Amino acid sequence: MAIPDTPFHKKIRSDFKVFVYYIHQHLGLPEPTPVQLNIADYLQHGPKRSIIQAFRGVGKSHLTAGYVVWRLLKDPEAKILVVSASKERADAFSTFCQRLIWELEGLEYLKPRTEQRQSKISFDVGPATASQSPSVKSVGITSQITGSRADLIIADDVEVLNNSGTQQMRDKLSETIKEFDAVLKPLPTSRVVFLGTPQTEDSLYAKLPERGYECRIWPARMPKEEEQDKYGESLAPFIKELELEPSAPTDPKRFGETDLLEREASYGKAGFAMQFMLSTQLSDMERFPLKVRDLIIMSVDDEQGPLRLTWGPLEDRALNDLPNAAMRGDRLYPPMNVGDVFADFTGTVMSIDPSGRGADETGYAVVKMLNGYLYVVACGGLSGGYDDVTLTELSHIAKKYKVNHVVVESNFGDGMFMKLLQPVISKIHPVLIEEVRHSKQKERRIIDTLEPVMMRHKLVFDPKVIEEDYRTAQKYEQAVRFHKMLIYQMTRITTEKGSLRHDDRLDALSMAVGYFVEQMNKDEVAGEQAHKQDMLDMELRKFMDNASNPNRITKPMISEEPTTFVSFR
Repeated sequence: MAIPDTPFHKKIRSDFKVFVYYIHQHLGLPEPTPVQLNIADYLQHGPKRSIIQAFRGVGKSHLTAGYVVWRLLKDPEAKILVVSASKERADAFSTFCQRLIWELEGLEYLKPRTEQRQSKISFDVGPATASQSPSVKSVGITSQITGSRADLIIADDVEVLNNSGTQQMRDKLSETIKEFDAVLKPLPTSRVVFLGTPQTEDSLYAKLPERGYECRIWPARMPKEEEQDKYGESLAPFIKELELEPSAPTDPKRFGETDLLEREASYGKAGFAMQFMLSTQLSDMERFPLKVRDLIIMSVDDEQGPLRLTWGPLEDRALNDLPNAAMRGDRLYPPMNVGDVFADFTGTVMSIDPSGRGADETGYAVVKMLNGYLYVVACGGLSGGYDDVTLTELSHIAKKYKVNHVVVESNFGDGMFMKLLQPVISKIHPVLIEEVRHSKQKERRIIDTLEPVMMRHKLVFDPKVIEEDYRTAQKYEQAVRFHKMLIYQMTRITTEKGSLRHDDRLDALSMAVGYFVEQMNKDEVAGEQAHKQDMLDMELRKFMDNASNPNRITKPMISEEPTTFVSFR
């Protein structure tokens, strides 16, 4: 079939933006907005590997469907593969492409001939020569992709919560898209274009730049100056060049300020940040409740601790020299102030989460308590489960930190681990051992235990714990190294079942904290006052003793050197 070469066809083939105007006119839509035209320009001139992230409702999917038809206008022999999270969404994309071909005046020659494919799953365009691959094919991301050949791959929302909620899901999705390289033809004109909204900081889209993809982001509001830095080079230059006040709508013809406020109220701040600002920062704050900024980082003495600490995340005091596997912007801070009254710790517990099979660790944590504060002095994971080496090392850790109570997770092995640990630890450090059993979903149990304590800034970490956590994870291969770290586990856990690949160290920490939770209703200020009252009572007793025994040689009531270390034992 002859390809028309009229002035009209030359015009719509010359520039995709012209074709966008034509589509809008045909569909009875308003004229394309500046943002839509900028996205269209990027579709036409973007690099071989592109990621388009634009606010919900801007029309990026219908623009991209138009781009697919435009590519076929320019080259009817092109083969295009459309991939989405679900087969239904991919088919809907393909159906819209066919609708444009069948309804737009002047595109009749692209209609499939009788002998050609013409279903919503796959279709040919009229001028295309016979081929095993259709002109356009739609598949779900879980479908068989290999075997196809494509000049253009459109990945439209391949990442959704249903296929990225757990680490295993994210890993599988990441591996699946690697097949795109086997499908894409090795031609200068071949391209892969991703359209999507990131779900978390750990999103597939955040990792694609490492594979050579260029990302462009069009948010619904003008980002503030400090927010622009978070977008980095991904923020569309067009947005940067807009002379708008911070938070002003970037596409007022599409969404005005009132409309955006209504949508923010409807979606919530987290949902709006993700869907309209394409920022995972606030979304992750809501989705991942545990933040290291809520911890207090300070060196912990073996025997004593301060009765009162003041939390204060001052940016100029951030501990940037410590390894930090938390999310971007979540930093470690020392206390703003340390009280001058110290006392002996009132208890030390060690928790153990025995490993199962496979790559799990035996997680352990040692936590000390004083006046409502919990001091984490050790936390890590040991390779191995029931072997003598692991049992012996755990026993020596208990001895080192003078643990007076050990709690062991009994859900695995029906108490076998405790039975094996008992004779070993009795020889090295005799101590009370207790089994604990949990029925609540693990992720919710961990969050429900740690979040209140951390939000009240009652969890104190010795910096050595963080350094050791990082160091011991280095023995693992690169792919799982971060997943083994306590801090990584802490800041990536969600209420979704299976949200972490590994949680051994974090689970052990939550067990130790959980042991003390019931004792943490003591107010530190009241505790300090009570301690001072005890000291006054002691001095009063001394005075009374001296008064009743006038011939007794006594020391002054108030010493020249004030007492700062007093045992509660």
